[in-house]
Amino acid sequence: MPLTHLSFYSAFALSGLGLAFHRTHLISALLCLESMMLSMYIILSTWPAENQATTFTLMPILMLTFSACEAGTGLAMLVASTRTHGSDHLHNLNMLQC
Repeated sequence: MPLTHLSFYSAFALSGLGLAFHRTHLISALLCLESMMLSMYIILSTWPAENQATTFTLMPILMLTFSACEAGTGLAMLVASTRTHGSDHLHNLNMLQC
């Protein structure tokens, strides 16, 4: 496995571990999700160049578009939860309460 693949896979795995273990603030979870999406974008953008495949060149742009939509939705949720609950702590957000 080349060193670039190892670094991209480890970046994805480390951001997944950060998402699994840092459950105190919503902003840290959103940052981990964004780093996972960016590592996937880099992997998907270098993969067609390495394999000389032209059929998957549109895939990174679509994924980047969905990543921007996910980031906008996450920031809107962050602002809404901060306004209603006073902080972005995840233990304050209980989905069972009305």
